[in-house]
Amino acid sequence: MTFALDIGTRSIIGVVGRVVDERFQVLAVEKEEHGKRAMLDGQIEDIAQVAKVARRVTSRLEERLDCTLERVCVAAAGRALRTETGAYSLEFPEVTRITNDMIGRLESGAVSNAEEQIGHGQAGQRRFYLVGYTVSGYHLDHYPMTTLRGHNGQMLEATVVATFLPSEVVESLYAVVEAAGLEVASLTLEPIAALNAAIPSDLRLLNLVLADIGAGTSDIAVCRDGTVVGYTMATVAGDEITEELMRRYLIPFSTAERMKSQLNEETITYRDVLGMEQTVSGEQLRETIQQPAQLLAQEIAQRVLTLNGAPPSALFLAGGGSKLEGLLGLVAEALEMDESRVALAGNNYEITAFSEDYELNDPELATPLGIAVSAGLGLISDSYRIMLNGQPAKLFRSGSLTLLELLMMNGYSSVDLLGRTGKNLSVTVNGQHMVFRGQPATPCTLTLNGAEGVPSALVYAGDSIEFTPAIQGAPAQRTLKDLLGADFIGGIMVNGRLADLETRLNTGDQIVTSDQPVRPTPPPAYRPAPPPPEPARVEPLRTEAGSMWKEPARAERPEVKPARAEAFREEPPRAAEAAPPVQPNPWEKRPAPAPQPAPPPAPREPEPPKPKRRSVQVVLNGKQLSLPGKEDDAPYYVMDLLDFSGIDFEHLDRGVELQVNGRECAFTQELRPQDNVIIRYLEQ
Repeated sequence: MTFALDIGTRSIIGVVGRVVDERFQVLAVEKEEHGKRAMLDGQIEDIAQVAKVARRVTSRLEERLDCTLERVCVAAAGRALRTETGAYSLEFPEVTRITNDMIGRLESGAVSNAEEQIGHGQAGQRRFYLVGYTVSGYHLDHYPMTTLRGHNGQMLEATVVATFLPSEVVESLYAVVEAAGLEVASLTLEPIAALNAAIPSDLRLLNLVLADIGAGTSDIAVCRDGTVVGYTMATVAGDEITEELMRRYLIPFSTAERMKSQLNEETITYRDVLGMEQTVSGEQLRETIQQPAQLLAQEIAQRVLTLNGAPPSALFLAGGGSKLEGLLGLVAEALEMDESRVALAGNNYEITAFSEDYELNDPELATPLGIAVSAGLGLISDSYRIMLNGQPAKLFRSGSLTLLELLMMNGYSSVDLLGRTGKNLSVTVNGQHMVFRGQPATPCTLTLNGAEGVPSALVYAGDSIEFTPAIQGAPAQRTLKDLLGADFIGGIMVNGRLADLETRLNTGDQIVTSDQPVRPTPPPAYRPAPPPPEPARVEPLRTEAGSMWKEPARAERPEVKPARAEAFREEPPRAAEAAPPVQPNPWEKRPAPAPQPAPPPAPREPEPPKPKRRSVQVVLNGKQLSLPGKEDDAPYYVMDLLDFSGIDFEHLDRGVELQVNGRECAFTQELRPQDNVIIRYLEQ
């Protein structure tokens, strides 16, 4: 038997049946709504709550059929689908015959490129599961080809259109199934499942559209010329109707859901959030939902026209939201189609399914019945079990499946399969560019049923696969000692700064060596000239014998003496008033003569003036630069201009170009007046 669960935004529907005469016979159907809003717009929010409802639905089915259900088929919401184009190329050193493995490597690289394009639009890193991809074109040596197998060439190119699901959508679905005590037997997409039930493959030659209107989202699928040509999704669905009733009548969500199903009744009685019982007519209720219903119809019409390019030949509405009264006419009006060309899904279920106990022409059964039909009739390849590293693999595609495709559907990329060489190290030594290669990757291990497998091998039901991803190689690492040798004794500059042999190199480093240590001379600092010394003052020195003259030490400020010190200052007598000579008294005790002041020192000969420093004028990156002269009129070098270039040489992320007068140079090149100097980042 086949057990299918449709885990929807509003409810969970379980279907159990078996295949009889190439049609799916439905044996039991169970449905239960979520007790609270555990899902929003098709995405599981409360895993525990959703798992409880899924377990109760499963238990009721087991009681009805008197059996144990262990494996279940489920579908992921189509609202999160992402489609992107990717391209990849392989080049061989000589003409080579192209094998399946080469084509597999080519296609996996293109799919990985498509996933990278999706990742560039995200704020953070996200993992994606591959749902499927289509090769849109091959090129062999730049010539377009429909197939590459068996041809000879050197350059292979492929472009693919790949569809992905974010990992959180798939993982949350698996978490619910595991918490309900079940195992995922198959996984498909809701729009694909609904299409398999509502529009069987025999009808897809016509241009038909299916709009599956759920509670949170409306999934839309378009088929034409026998195949499905596209999927899209609208975030407007049945919840918009419910929320309008909540706002208009002040009622809880569950009451609004019940009133939405009673639109055809004459009067509806309800209790509002104030606890008061109210009554409203069915006609008033229909008028209330008219505006949100029109918005829903217009959104569906716009999505259909965008995807299909024009109104389709016919359109089917499925899902619980399609039962809304008057919606068929509103959608036909928005698409400018005859109303007879818009119908509810269900009339075509009997082509692929039947039941002796249930009426199946209910549009709400499109997705759960489609899941069961897709798995039971083998319309998808995930209706059987394949083990990957001891766990059931996640499978999405229909038709044959290769090891490469299966691994990529389970979150692995071409990097995990092929590995990636470590990053190279690129430096410039004395103007010569040097590249050191990173370490090669550790290859992956891949076995199929215990034997070594190749990516192009087909897998079948019951196969067991063991896969260990490749390990990226270590990046290239070098120090100056590795580059120059441990016995190097000369000077070394890295990006204009002195460095020793233990310095670890980074990509973009500019290295200059010399026989003698290199010491960059920074431009001299500007300092104001010191003030001229003030003249020394001559002050009297008082002693017991009188006053004597003394030349005090120089100070920054002149010392102020008391006024009474002026009394001891001797002045020579004027000539007109010369005092008469005094006769010595022989009886008077005479003091010893005062010592005579020392003669002033002879003046020093003036020092010869220092030669005036001459400034140097150069042009740096197109602008004039005036450099003050150095001591002893020493020359300037290119390294002296690093601080004026505006480049942070301590945090370089790419190479730096050095030129003098249009020619490449080293940091140690001497500059002359009016030299034209270039110090700038290399263009990437």
